[in-house]
Amino acid sequence: MNVAQLRRVHRRHIERLRTTSAHAKGGSPFRKFAKATSSAMGRPWAFCGAGLVVVVWAALGPIFEFSDTWQLVINTGTTIVTFLMVFLIQNTQNRDTEALRLKLDELILATRDARNEFVMIEDLEDKELAELEQDLRKLSEE
Repeated sequence: MNVAQLRRVHRRHIERLRTTSAHAKGGSPFRKFAKATSSAMGRPWAFCGAGLVVVVWAALGPIFEFSDTWQLVINTGTTIVTFLMVFLIQNTQNRDTEALRLKLDELILATRDARNEFVMIEDLEDKELAELEQDLRKLSEE
């Protein structure tokens, strides 16, 4: 792909983003929920809250005679929370990664001496990425 083609692809992508920006600012209910939840769960108070739940559960052990039901409560709760959080965090990470990629593509295209073949580099096969990494290491050593 030559520079002109890369710029057209990038321009088309930016235009698509602009036409949907009104929707993106408000965002879908899931997007808002995923972003708010992943942000909240990354805070120190969320860790403290989870730790408090474990402490309360452990303190209730003697009262429930460390029964199977007592163990099942914590196992089931943590499994469900973990399962759901994986999807919320992945959604947020995918969105952030795509935004970062687009920002880097914009910088590559805007820099006169940049090698424009680095735009859309994420589409390369693993072998091609390894070869490119070797080439860059050689250049850095020179």
